[in-house]
Amino acid sequence: MNGRTRIRILAADHSSDAVERVVALVNDADPFAYSDAIASADRVELHFPNFTDGRAFSQAYLIRRRLGFTGDLRATGEVLADQLIQMERTGFSSAVLSADVDCADAQRQLDRFAAFYQGDVARDAPFRQRDREAGKQ
Repeated sequence: MNGRTRIRILAADHSSDAVERVVALVNDADPFAYSDAIASADRVELHFPNFTDGRAFSQAYLIRRRLGFTGDLRATGEVLADQLIQMERTGFSSAVLSADVDCADAQRQLDRFAAFYQGDVARDAPFRQRDREAGKQ
């Protein structure tokens, strides 16, 4: 996908990654209130309490775009295969799937779309890339 690393899919029973500084935010927390902790974190975990609650998508966007976080941004909680593409596009770099979600099924869902017309948190829209390459603003 345009040379970019895809979101890492982790099974619910994965062994946790060895990082020292992890900030875990509930889905109604204001990321700006935790900006100092986020700036020094290796990983930020955002929680999806259920499928219909998408506030962590907004948090992810703010953490990547406004706070400039470059570490691992992980989705936890009720993470379903249908959400992975949107998670990747809003800035998540890893996702821990719900226990009843098969990793192979999730990967197939993620692989269905190789590129997008719209820009997202990681990439500009293709027409903006062309304009920049041609020297236009």
